[in-house]
Amino acid sequence: MSDTRIVLIRHGESRATVERFVGGPRSCTGLTQRGREQAEALRDRLMNGYDIAPTAVYSSHFPRALETAQILSPALGSLSSQVVAGWGEHDPGPECDGMSYVDFVAQHSQIDWDGDPNGVIFPGGETVAQFQKRVMETLRQTVRDNESGTVAVVCHGGVIDAVMRIVLHGPATGKFELHTQNTSLTEVVHVSGSKWKLVRYNDVAHLLGSSLLT
Repeated sequence: MSDTRIVLIRHGESRATVERFVGGPRSCTGLTQRGREQAEALRDRLMNGYDIAPTAVYSSHFPRALETAQILSPALGSLSSQVVAGWGEHDPGPECDGMSYVDFVAQHSQIDWDGDPNGVIFPGGETVAQFQKRVMETLRQTVRDNESGTVAVVCHGGVIDAVMRIVLHGPATGKFELHTQNTSLTEVVHVSGSKWKLVRYNDVAHLLGSSLLT
């Protein structure tokens, strides 16, 4: 059985991050102008090089991921993105989605991302354990559906963190912290069973030396 290559692409800078609100699937308003420029820089890099030759392209259903995927499309063989909700960011639930960070902290306190993965962090939303289980199931299904292929997935920082914990057999929370940059490339290869190979993490060569690197 041949290896399956998964290239995870974090979306460009989002308005939710800049405007400081909980940008779940209901309230996400897409990319900032800077986020679009980051995605354009990655598009240009990929069009001039050989980083990715995907056999399939997937995208989260969040507007910031969909917008990034649309900008990248010419560099990904113009393949139509398959929108898969399982690749979406941690869902805060309808009560917290769209809340400003200030209001969220005032009502619910700071989130302890290193705490109990089964604990409630967003009332009515996913726990860390539920989120990671969803990402793991989506990752496995993607491998099953694309055996021996190369899949580009436009997704989110939290999703990439979850994938890293899964493929490295790490703890659900704590022990290490990742800072995944906007429009970075993270590449993993499924070898067999639960065995994975990490090829690269947080590759932002297209942003180096520019004001677009965060």
